[in-house]
Amino acid sequence: MRYVQLRAFHHVAMAGGFSKAAQALHLTQPAISDQVRRLEEEYDVALFSRSHRQVVLTAAGRRLLALTHRLFGAEAEALDMLQEERSLRSGALRIVADSVHHVLDVLTAFRERHPGIQISISRGNTGSVVDTLIGYDAEVGVLGELADDRPFEVLPLNVSPIIAFAARSHPAAGRKSLSLEELEAWPLVLREPGSRTRQLLEQRAAERGVALHCAVEAEGREAVRAIVAAGGGIGFVSAAEFGDDDPALVRLPLDGPPLAMQEKLICLHERRNSKTIKAFFDMARATRT
Repeated sequence: MRYVQLRAFHHVAMAGGFSKAAQALHLTQPAISDQVRRLEEEYDVALFSRSHRQVVLTAAGRRLLALTHRLFGAEAEALDMLQEERSLRSGALRIVADSVHHVLDVLTAFRERHPGIQISISRGNTGSVVDTLIGYDAEVGVLGELADDRPFEVLPLNVSPIIAFAARSHPAAGRKSLSLEELEAWPLVLREPGSRTRQLLEQRAAERGVALHCAVEAEGREAVRAIVAAGGGIGFVSAAEFGDDDPALVRLPLDGPPLAMQEKLICLHERRNSKTIKAFFDMARATRT
């Protein structure tokens, strides 16, 4: 028994005839007929009933077809797996994120699994992350909120409250927490208007009738941290992004119901089946469990 004989039998059985099987395998009909004949002669078994010019499986042929279904099904799965592995050995993945902190564990695991993929990360806020993905200037986005998720594939990452933070030398640094009303008395360092952190903070302040004083508006989280550390005012960030590695800064929880930031991993819905994008989303799901 040879592989080519089983393959010929399988395609004749599936196609319902020798000529169609020959077309599918890009061979001549006599070649296909010869392979099936050799298989039948070698094991002294009839696999097809050829009466009345029709090709009909015998009982033995039906049993063999059940086996070749598994054989060639496994072969197809193996081919798909190998092709997918080859496609992920090289290439690029562009990520635009309001904060990369929320996917650091995903990035580490993805790089270990697919070291040939070149990853680049750019910074953005909620608005620019969406615009960058729609413009096909990045494959994957990380952001706090998504007002309209219809064109996107969305994977929730984590929920983290917004906190205030200040320089250790700031007069408020010794406080255990701050209320929005108390913030009226202090100069604040806020992100650009497209920042979801700023939007949530200003929305809550408006609901409470509190007027916040933006002393400095800075683009990007790192710029805010640098200005706050220099004594420029009080800043705001999600607790997950604050970290405790900067001795010059202290965290100040906000009183009242928490202002929760729901971080999400997104991509354009139409690109969700891209092997690289899908692999990154699968890795993100795996690291959450």
